Amino acid sequence: MAALFEKIRPKFWDTEDGGGAGKNLFNYRRIWRFAIVLLALVALIPLMVMAFIDYNVTRHSLESENLLRTARTTSNTRRSVAYFLEERAKALEFLALDRGVGALRSRENLAAVLASLQQSFGGFVDLGVINDQGRQIAYVGPYDLLGRDYSGQEGFSTTMEHGTYISRVFLGFRDEPHLVVSRKVHDGPSGEDFILRATLDTDQFNSILQLDLPGGGDAFVVDREGIIQTPSREHGALLTKVDLAIPGYSETTSVEQVRGGDGLEYSVGFAYIHDTPFVVLVVKRTKELMKPLQTIRMELLWILISSILIILLVIVGVATYLVNKVYIADQTRARTLHRMEHTNRMASIGRLAAGVAHEINNPLAIINEKAGLVRDLFIYKQEYAHDERLLRNIDSILNSVARCGKITKRLLSFARHIDVEMDEIEFKDLANEVIDFLRKEAEYRSIAIEMDIPENLPPFISDRGKLQQIFLNLVNNAFQAMNDGGHLSISARETACDHLVFAVTDDGCGIPEADIKRIFDPFFSTKKKTGGTGLGLSITYGLVQELGGTMAVESEVGKGTTFTITMPLKGTKPECKTDKA
Repeated sequence: MAALFEKIRPKFWDTEDGGGAGKNLFNYRRIWRFAIVLLALVALIPLMVMAFIDYNVTRHSLESENLLRTARTTSNTRRSVAYFLEERAKALEFLALDRGVGALRSRENLAAVLASLQQSFGGFVDLGVINDQGRQIAYVGPYDLLGRDYSGQEGFSTTMEHGTYISRVFLGFRDEPHLVVSRKVHDGPSGEDFILRATLDTDQFNSILQLDLPGGGDAFVVDREGIIQTPSREHGALLTKVDLAIPGYSETTSVEQVRGGDGLEYSVGFAYIHDTPFVVLVVKRTKELMKPLQTIRMELLWILISSILIILLVIVGVATYLVNKVYIADQTRARTLHRMEHTNRMASIGRLAAGVAHEINNPLAIINEKAGLVRDLFIYKQEYAHDERLLRNIDSILNSVARCGKITKRLLSFARHIDVEMDEIEFKDLANEVIDFLRKEAEYRSIAIEMDIPENLPPFISDRGKLQQIFLNLVNNAFQAMNDGGHLSISARETACDHLVFAVTDDGCGIPEADIKRIFDPFFSTKKKTGGTGLGLSITYGLVQELGGTMAVESEVGKGTTFTITMPLKGTKPECKTDKA
């Protein structure tokens, strides 16, 4: 993981916060984090709000659709049950009007009518005629009910009052679930009212409720007290109390969320059947009905997670790219500004060096002239001509004047090369010029300087002043990295593709691997505690690039550092790889 991070780590990651009032402007990691957070909030909040709204709209839509389907199923079932019961009651009324009550009092006629009903409708068990006193005066069926008194039963009074009666499902003395349908009829000839009473088995009644409902749904009938009238799969046995709460009477179908006796939540459709004791219930498990929502939720969640990951990757990539560009632009600008400052400073130093050299040259010329005159006088005077000690002292004066003259010429040469000037350069001469400036320090600190520069190394075209600055900075850095008694090596060679490769190697403290990538960044220094500004190598790197060359560094902590510079022979940028010198 760490190796992967090292590969993808942006250039600005290890930068240090700047100081001063505007330090936040150069805190690139803070800018990067702020950009990611801001862009993520702007992009993700609307996405999550839309996902939340879409999920809720889908959920409400699915709930509404389920409620509508349940209501429609409940209403259709109520109509089927009501039609079934009404059809049987109307059939009794039609038979009474068609045959007449008098004819139905005959057992043979009543048996024929029962047979006709069983053949036409099915489900009729028996058939009887009851007078207005509540006594059954005619009966045909499997039981001996002729003469039975029904005047004290609810069915008799209800039929006489309302004209029609449909009983609850009950067992009775038959010990079989059945229900009774009775109809009041009027006998014209006698002017009396009679009740035509039929018993129905529940097979056909139950078959109406055999619905194919999704998710293990259940459809059955209860009476208004909640006693189950038709078989239920899950909510109780026949003629027992249902485990669901029954709402109050309503003319219309209603659907409610009800918690059952088993603790589960059900979507229950209720429909009261007019003029009957029955309530149709269509029961569906809410969890089963909402299963499609779970699929939608997972799909929406995956889409949301995928979108968030893609958006975050794009945001991180774009933010990293932009902050990297800002960082590179800031580094380039800082490097350019400091190179200009350094160039101006060097120009000032050059002008000062030129002035000092001219001022020193004048007294040196006088000293040289006078010392030469004295030497000539001593030679021509016989008493001094053979005084070797005196002549050696005069020669020492003349040699010292010559040495001072050579130093002032180097100063003048350094001053002349501050301005940009492309010239043919012998690298060995240029290296000697730079080393001569630092030779006394090397002798004082016992630093051995080794130069491996071939005599046949070809000259190359470049800017002498900038090359002097480059090698002066590299040698100075090497001196600062080494302890007294260190070893400095300068080597050079020509490559096969017309380039010169120079290397400056020291055996100093070395550079940590983590700092290698940042060693050429402006203001980055491994010597800040000892006064380093972090500009020397940055300026040097910029000068090398300006001259069309490349610069590389290899280092190992405790063993030393090698800076390698590749320069074109004719001032063009290098186009082929070269090995370390």
